[in-house]
Amino acid sequence: MSVGIPQLRAFVAVVDSGGFGAAADQLGVSQSAVSHAVAALERVAGRPVLTRHGRPAMTRFGEEILDHARTALASVAAITTLAADRDARLRGELTVAAPPTVCHGLLPELVLRWRAEYPEVAVSLFEGEDDEVAGWLEGGTADLAVLIDPPAVPTGSALVGSDRFHAVLRRDHPLAGEPVVDLADLVVDDDFLLSAGGCERQIQELHHQARVPFLPTHRVRQLSTLFAMVRSGGGVSVIPGLAAGMEGAGVVLVPLRQRLARTLVLTGPLHRPWHPAARALVEAALNRTTGTVAGSTVRGS
Repeated sequence: MSVGIPQLRAFVAVVDSGGFGAAADQLGVSQSAVSHAVAALERVAGRPVLTRHGRPAMTRFGEEILDHARTALASVAAITTLAADRDARLRGELTVAAPPTVCHGLLPELVLRWRAEYPEVAVSLFEGEDDEVAGWLEGGTADLAVLIDPPAVPTGSALVGSDRFHAVLRRDHPLAGEPVVDLADLVVDDDFLLSAGGCERQIQELHHQARVPFLPTHRVRQLSTLFAMVRSGGGVSVIPGLAAGMEGAGVVLVPLRQRLARTLVLTGPLHRPWHPAARALVEAALNRTTGTVAGSTVRGS
């Protein structure tokens, strides 16, 4: 006996949906069929992949094979897409992962463009922190991702944006009405709140440029919580400009005098084949930007 695609599909569906019943609904089969498929996988492997006490959870072995299972399913989906009709319009289901500010400030426009140019390609968005996004891409959870200042990307990846950092201030803060804010002035009298979701390296560099110590008072994972703390007078912060519009009433974003920008790159995985439709989506994104990275010629939009 050998591991079959239906077995892997059932296993991944249970992990992603959180239960056998939900996996059955997702796959359009009976719960019994999902249970039998997972059991067959365990017989072939000779060890369990899921625990069955309450909410299913992966065993140690299940964790070890999950990324391989996702990669196998992604490859099968790609083959199926190519075999269905090589001359037909691109079709399929792709997952795009990106940090919260990119999902807010950049991806809505891209998704609309993709929908118009490739109506048979369904795009799902996964929002995560910088390190999560990179892990999802290489692990097979995502087909494409927007990476922040990546050290290495495959040829053909698209530079889709670059944004400056802004100070986050309460509306009645003395510096809120200034056209720009120097970071050295920002941290004199206020606690500094650090967004723990990403960009810490860039914010440390901003402090270095301003010649002020990097001493965050609090690390806050959720942007909504960070904005709430600023609104309540709990401190000030620095975030990327793409977050504009997320801050809500009572909070303002002011550009920093220190000019450090982060580079946003739309790319597929570095160490496994891309989904056939992924390159088309990157090309469509390229047409609205100023260039590419990793071996492609810069082109205007």
